[in-house]
Amino acid sequence: ESQIVESGGGSAQAWGSLRLSCTSSMLTFDEYAIVWFRQAPGTPAPEALSCTTLRDGYTSYTDSREDRFTISGDSAKNTVYLQMNNLKPEDTGVYVCAALNRCGTFDGYYGRETQVTVSS
Repeated sequence: ESQIVESGGGSAQAWGSLRLSCTSSMLTFDEYAIVWFRQAPGTPAPEALSCTTLRDGYTSYTDSREDRFTISGDSAKNTVYLQMNNLKPEDTGVYVCAALNRCGTFDGYYGRETQVTVSS
């Protein structure tokens, strides 16, 4: 059973918004880099979208979605969010949250994923 749980996915219209949440009852997120990945339909592997470390407030984005997507977190709630605005159909995919040793790596714990479908 995954130690990380994502929520907030679903269907949205283009130009709409969704907020994904990522939390864990077993891991303390302050001890990890929390990364959101997305795997688009038909692609062989997920891509990292954004990373944050709650202990120092560091955030980073790996592609141009940074102008529409915002990663944030709440240490008290042990939760990280991905706010997605002005959604586009190409944002459709499976979103996965992971607690990794540091941003830019892949070793760590992965959630079970949440589906996002954006229609035009």
